[in-house]
Amino acid sequence: MQPNRTMSIAIVSGKGGVGKTNIALNTALALGSLGHRVLLLDADLGLANVDVLLGIAPEHTIHDLTRGVPAEEVLVSLDDQVDLLPSASGVADLDDMDEDAQTALMGRLHELFAGYDFLLLDLGAGISPTVINLAAMPQERAVVITPEPTSLTDGYALIKVLLTQRGIKNFHVIVNMAENPQEGQAAFERLQLACRRFLDLGIRLMGIIPRDPKIADAVREQTPFLRLAPDCPAARATRAMAEDLSHRRERLQELIARSPILKPFPSQP
Repeated sequence: MQPNRTMSIAIVSGKGGVGKTNIALNTALALGSLGHRVLLLDADLGLANVDVLLGIAPEHTIHDLTRGVPAEEVLVSLDDQVDLLPSASGVADLDDMDEDAQTALMGRLHELFAGYDFLLLDLGAGISPTVINLAAMPQERAVVITPEPTSLTDGYALIKVLLTQRGIKNFHVIVNMAENPQEGQAAFERLQLACRRFLDLGIRLMGIIPRDPKIADAVREQTPFLRLAPDCPAARATRAMAEDLSHRRERLQELIARSPILKPFPSQP
């Protein structure tokens, strides 16, 4: 069996409206610009929106994989380095899959995933069973929060559920919509303190993305902000985060080689 080279990361959030999908999409593009092969999987099953941010209407979605359509026909190329595996909107049966069906679906995609340096899963928001199951599968998780108190509370709740129900202890945090680096750092430290005090858990800061009007412009234009305004503050911060991720993958090569791209659903402790 060939050693694994794919680093898998779930992009998650405790609540909606924190910019999670935008971060997932632009991080994928930033990693691609560094020369990595990247697959972005829209894993918000039933409420997909990566395609909306791109202004595209994919011919096939991940839903078609359950009907026998080959994965290669579902892929959408975003550029020479980055591919998207789109999901479907308004398809309740995908979100209602049991654990065995979700595991089987991801297992069918293993060969596809193995051809990439990074696999990013953009998951739905919240703590539904589907989100928790899928968030437990990748090697790492990035929890997107904003400095708003409700976002911090919901981010903590997501971490707590993954820790207590799935035994997950590996968490990174991305602070989005920070007015300045100090506000972003303070938001992370509040969440970090709560995790240490009540969960006896350490978390890591992955990046701080500033509040940037160019992001709203990009959403309206249905164009990633990395392309619309490559020198805007949010784009610079995203590229810096991607560079750190690239270095982390290099440092962890031996561990990644021994780790599955996606783990089977673990038994609950």
